[in-house]
Amino acid sequence: MTVHIGLVEDDTNIQNIVSAYLKKEGYQTTILDNAEDGWKLWENNPPDMWILDIMLPGMDGYEFCKKIRNESDVPIIIISAKDEEIDKILGLELGGDDYLTKPFSPRELIARVKRLFKRSTSHRQDEIEEDRVKVDQLLVYKNERRVFFEGEEFETTTKEYDMLLLLAENPNRAFSREELLMKIWGNDYFGSDRAVDDLIKRIRKKMGNIPLETVWGFGYRLRKDEE
Repeated sequence: MTVHIGLVEDDTNIQNIVSAYLKKEGYQTTILDNAEDGWKLWENNPPDMWILDIMLPGMDGYEFCKKIRNESDVPIIIISAKDEEIDKILGLELGGDDYLTKPFSPRELIARVKRLFKRSTSHRQDEIEEDRVKVDQLLVYKNERRVFFEGEEFETTTKEYDMLLLLAENPNRAFSREELLMKIWGNDYFGSDRAVDDLIKRIRKKMGNIPLETVWGFGYRLRKDEE
């Protein structure tokens, strides 16, 4: 997938140099010379990253950076002739991820673009990994409370979902019926532990091949095959 970078800069010389280097690296580049047009681009075809000058006609780069950051965590690199420490601090506090002072080396800018994309992609991947729990053919998306087994999505009740998530987060661990009652039904549940057996039976009926094993005389575990 081609990465789209929005370059907001009113100096045509910098526009040409930066866009040439970006295109050489395989990035799709949209050049704009004011923040108002940048905002229109954001609404219609949002870039994957912004390279943003501060001193612009009309809306300045600080205000544009703040508006974008209120909408998204898309990476933003600020480039500016302002080299005072207070200017850099303000740019970063308003949501910029990096700050490069003019004049700068185009190669350094490209290096920072690559580093920022790598960090951003890694962060998103971490969020994805935190959201999902996978045990062999069982996949649970926690934020969406969705359950897939062998590629097929299954509708689950609240307790079925809670049971599957607990077992998936602890593969191969044997839980006693008493533990499962406490974790799924809560400390104030006073019914029979047959409720656990009935819930497991319903899950097995829905997902025929799920490796949900009975630990005889004790409880249940979700088997995870050794890799």
